[in-house]
Amino acid sequence: MSSTLQTFKDKRVLTAISVALITLLLLLFVFLRDDSRTITSRQLDILIKKDLIRKSQLKDGYLYVKSAKHLYKIPKDVVDMKKFASMYPVEYAKSYLNIYFILIVSILAISTLLYLLILRKNKSDDVVILKSPETSVSPTAESVSEKIEPIVSNVTFKDVAGMKETKEELSEIVDFLKNPSKYTKVDIKLPKGVLLAGPPGVGKTHIAKAVAGEVGVPFFYQSGASIVEIYVGMGAKRVHELFEEARKHAPSVIFIDEIDAIGKTRGSLGNDEREATLNQLLTEMDGFDSDSAVLVIAATNRVEMLDEALLRPGRFDRRVHIPLPNRDDRAEILNLYLKNKRHHADISKLAVMTIGFSSAALSTLVNEAALHAMREGRKEIFMTDFVSVIDKVISGKRRILNLSDEEKQIEAVYQSGKALVATWVDIPYEMIGLSNTIFADEERSIQSKSDYFNMLMVYLAGTAATEAKYGQRYSIAADDLKRAKELAYKMVEEYSMGESIFPDKKEAEDLMVKALEEVTAMLAKLESVRKDIANYLLTHENIKQEEARELLRGLF
Repeated sequence: MSSTLQTFKDKRVLTAISVALITLLLLLFVFLRDDSRTITSRQLDILIKKDLIRKSQLKDGYLYVKSAKHLYKIPKDVVDMKKFASMYPVEYAKSYLNIYFILIVSILAISTLLYLLILRKNKSDDVVILKSPETSVSPTAESVSEKIEPIVSNVTFKDVAGMKETKEELSEIVDFLKNPSKYTKVDIKLPKGVLLAGPPGVGKTHIAKAVAGEVGVPFFYQSGASIVEIYVGMGAKRVHELFEEARKHAPSVIFIDEIDAIGKTRGSLGNDEREATLNQLLTEMDGFDSDSAVLVIAATNRVEMLDEALLRPGRFDRRVHIPLPNRDDRAEILNLYLKNKRHHADISKLAVMTIGFSSAALSTLVNEAALHAMREGRKEIFMTDFVSVIDKVISGKRRILNLSDEEKQIEAVYQSGKALVATWVDIPYEMIGLSNTIFADEERSIQSKSDYFNMLMVYLAGTAATEAKYGQRYSIAADDLKRAKELAYKMVEEYSMGESIFPDKKEAEDLMVKALEEVTAMLAKLESVRKDIANYLLTHENIKQEEARELLRGLF
């Protein structure tokens, strides 16, 4: 009985200590909460010019400045502190309150651990002992800061297999960097930034190195993840140093890989450190003009996640989409990877077998086939080696297609319907294919009911085409049907484009039924052109809008 009572008392004491500890932590959060706004160096300059600063203080790696109404902060490494201190007195924060709270929390933590250790002696071995975490000293931003050094890229466009259109689009940038006077004479400015968008593994970093290699200028590489650090002020400082070094070595190329790591859309729950880094990047891009001969190239596979401020004109002026390689590109890439390997592979057949593969996936495939040949005791690679490992590579790659001949026929029918209808109703697209579909960026802010209805028909065109050809529908329509339903509901509920002003969900269904009927009738009249487009897709895998127009003109 006494043992039970003692256990009960021990639990009450432990609970009381835990509650006290939690209460103190909450008070610590309330007292030490940072309500300041993060600003850029340009915004600080504005405050200085307007003489709005009433008080300044250095604390935790930030310079805090206070106006009559607001408190702001900026990473101290971005500010010329000597110059600032000559204009305003800077206080150094004394964190007695912080030390006081930390001391109390530490004493309580140690007391709790001692209590648990004593309790362990009086109880059975099933009691869990909490171990005190080892004390470690966190490195400062200065201790991990590395000097940013440029590299000289030996990669040129000749070393980049495929990407014919991408290289053509970037060749203008290369020519500008090589012959700037040719353009400045007629008042043409170099784009400040180029955004490379495309799926993972298509060679965005490789093509950026090729741009620098073609011109023979210094190449500065940074990944978005490496720029955003846990150390206070480090991200903004690194961005500042990156652009500073690039200007010193101009003409030069800055390449920021995975820019979405720092360029995500800002919101109410944003991270202060990441937002400070993004603000610094925006400031740096605004701070140099085209005459500085510094080109910023960034890469991402998630354009939709980037902040609007990053995408506005004057920053990343040019956006280049890099799709998965088509059959001809894959043949060129495979030839490059097999160049120094002894093989008896049918490149054309391999290119057909690897539909949907990125260049990185093709590299993996060639390497796995070579390893398979070695395991078999051979120094030469045969087609059987590729056949043996292709499933292994596919299983490790997301969204890679491995279509049979029958499935390719169905996919070609489906996509030919979309391409034909989009061309007929003038919905712009860059390419529609067996593994790639890229619609052009829509710049119009005002859309009519007929505009949306045309898009609805495009989403339903593939379904209508396969139903007319095979008498049934297929699972490949899932994404397009989802988009069609979302658009139909949006037309009715948000824009009141139904029969009545007040939303009626049945009207959304009626819109889809009407669109399906109209697109079915349209495809029936243009069946011969749809077949031509399907055959074109089976041969080339992708079709552009102008190519579809040429086939359509042949009907008249």
